[in-house]
Amino acid sequence: MERRTFLQQGTLAGISALAFGGAQAAGKTANGITAPAAEKTFNMNYAPHDGMFKNSAGDDFLDQIRFMHDQGFRSIEDNGMLKREPAMQEKIGNLLAKLGMQMGVFVIDSGDNWKISLTTGKQEFVDTFLKTCKASLDTAKRCNAKWATVVPGFFERKLPIGVQTGHVIDALRRGAEILEPQGLVMVLEPLSDTPELFLRTADQTYEICRAVNSPSCKILYDIYHMQRNTGHLIPMMDMCWDEIAYIQIGDNPGRKEPGTGEINYKNIFKHLHEKGYKGVLGMEHGNSGQGKEGELAVIKAYRDSDNFL
Repeated sequence: MERRTFLQQGTLAGISALAFGGAQAAGKTANGITAPAAEKTFNMNYAPHDGMFKNSAGDDFLDQIRFMHDQGFRSIEDNGMLKREPAMQEKIGNLLAKLGMQMGVFVIDSGDNWKISLTTGKQEFVDTFLKTCKASLDTAKRCNAKWATVVPGFFERKLPIGVQTGHVIDALRRGAEILEPQGLVMVLEPLSDTPELFLRTADQTYEICRAVNSPSCKILYDIYHMQRNTGHLIPMMDMCWDEIAYIQIGDNPGRKEPGTGEINYKNIFKHLHEKGYKGVLGMEHGNSGQGKEGELAVIKAYRDSDNFL
């Protein structure tokens, strides 16, 4: 590329070329914002989310998806997909199909995820959960989703842990009966946000998945949360491997892109590649930098961490 031509590309395309090299041709999103040149796909299947690249692609999620595709990403995830209008769910699904991209998780959120609920065994919470599972089937069809996150709620201090576990297993078995015929997999996510949460570790989730005994009940292994709660990331992942269906990413501390914290993501991605993992790795984290430069830094961080071959 001649120097004069390079300088005329514009600030964003110029930064992209410097950061990633091998540029092909810059394009424009529907709102006219110039996007960086298209890049090769990654070794692993990383999935950005709505808003992660809004400064580069605009507020329209569809434009953001096009931008993600141009940068080499082949999946997305969208926790709030269930709450989007059906027409928008279909547009997202159609665009993903057109681009050859995959839909990652959305959240089966009945409104009870962040309070004491399924651990109690109370019928009202079970009924609400099952109703949301049924509604999730339509959403999954529209956007061709295969996985949906489930959080059993908070710990119930009035009941022994074994009884709470039994209540959660009973509810999840009934949810699996709804999801399994359509092939939608609920992935249970152990979290670190607050000690009040019932589901906290991968081995605890493994035990529950074994008890539910359904292909529609598996583990979402969020590396950020597991580093905060237990560490021992790769050995624990290997021990629970048969029940893990989905993986999410976030460095610690800070829950930002790889390379901003203490986790050796290049080593983890290499390990997953060697195990033959072909699934989605959801980028469920924030950006450490601001604006377009911060978004390009996220892409570069994934290029660096993905460079393990």
